Amino acid sequence: MVRAVFPGTFDPIHFGHIDIATRASQIFDEVIVAVYDRPLKNLLFMPDERIRMVEKAFSSNAKIQVQGYSGLTVDFCKKINAQVIVRGLRVFSDFEHEFRMALANHRLAADIEVIALITSEEHSFLSSTTVREIAALGGDISSMVPPFIHSALKEKFAEFGESRNDLPITSLRD
Repeated sequence: MVRAVFPGTFDPIHFGHIDIATRASQIFDEVIVAVYDRPLKNLLFMPDERIRMVEKAFSSNAKIQVQGYSGLTVDFCKKINAQVIVRGLRVFSDFEHEFRMALANHRLAADIEVIALITSEEHSFLSSTTVREIAALGGDISSMVPPFIHSALKEKFAEFGESRNDLPITSLRD
């Protein structure tokens, strides 16, 4: 059995993430969507909120499981006996970042392979940052996220009210 890990912060999960994980589930016996709890960037949703949203996104796919984790991704892979890390590539700039990360992971754990899937064309512009920024400004994100994510974003931004100066914003790649 080949177990793959698709790691990320998923803040929030969007159709690009869902596409990559679903396609990975057609290749591997099991896919663990691993929700990272403490990245070096600001997040809008708490880890338990993100885990619940990701679980809901994949509730109908028995080959996809969801787990939260912290620490190094390769250590998480070893802990759950995963042989593969799945990453998604949207644009050329993603390649350089993913390439460096894959080399570092290979240095740390040579027995864990990194597989990059090219995103579907209709999702190539999507990032969690883009989704958050459009949603924060009241834009239509219905073509970017499932309806329950759209609702969760509306609720989260309603907590901030008219003053959106305290919104967690990051310029880091997600």
